[in-house]
Amino acid sequence: MSRLQTRFAELKEQNRAALVTFVTAGDPNYEASLKILKGLPKAGADVIELGMPFTDPMADGPAIQLANIRALAAKQNLAKTLQMVREFRQDDSTTPLVLMGYFNPIHKYGVERFIADAQEAGVDGLIVVDLPPEHNRDLCDPAQAAGIDFIRLTTPTTDDKRLPTVLAGSSGFVYYVSVAGVTGAGSATVEHVQEAVTRLRRHTDLPISIGFGIRTPEHAATIARLADGVVVGSALIDQIAKADNDQQAIDGVLSLCSQLAEGVRSARR
Repeated sequence: MSRLQTRFAELKEQNRAALVTFVTAGDPNYEASLKILKGLPKAGADVIELGMPFTDPMADGPAIQLANIRALAAKQNLAKTLQMVREFRQDDSTTPLVLMGYFNPIHKYGVERFIADAQEAGVDGLIVVDLPPEHNRDLCDPAQAAGIDFIRLTTPTTDDKRLPTVLAGSSGFVYYVSVAGVTGAGSATVEHVQEAVTRLRRHTDLPISIGFGIRTPEHAATIARLADGVVVGSALIDQIAKADNDQQAIDGVLSLCSQLAEGVRSARR
């Protein structure tokens, strides 16, 4: 079993959802970002999504766009992001880590080289926002052949006719985008999430994680009662944006992560 399969299976036995945290690699700089990354599991993160900085993150709202700008200004690139994963794996061999981003940097790096380096570094999965299933041969198929899960996004506009195509090449978990919009946008109603999870479960046995717009421990707890995973990104990144220095950024992210983890873990008690 992969690290993702193992983690979700363990949490299912514990009758709780996963806290899935997103941060951008290199934000606000390499050293502080690595400290945040290494601190997230101890702060309660069950799965980590690590953003690959890109100049045109079209699916992301202002918070993550600015995180990308800060990271790129600090000279973060894909090679440094993979090195960050290697350094993370020196201390943590169990927490699943997923790289999330866009295809352009991977294409420039070279797909074959990227998959080999990601596998060697200890990457467990990929979320590539702008690569639909019609392009599975470009990255999804070779990644999965190398043992790296390929996680698909589904949205409120992914209808029952389209869902089987989207899910056919999915592995690891399914990421349900709960609102039609960019990251950090408004949140969906409980009723909408319930209906979406019910509909997705008719099409897949994979764990379902819900993201976009989840900002508080209370909201995370609500979603944790309905889904297998709760994804939080923009709220964590806001802690970096408002910090006066690196230590404040590190402390802010890890403190909020701990609060979110408590919300998720208490949700089904």
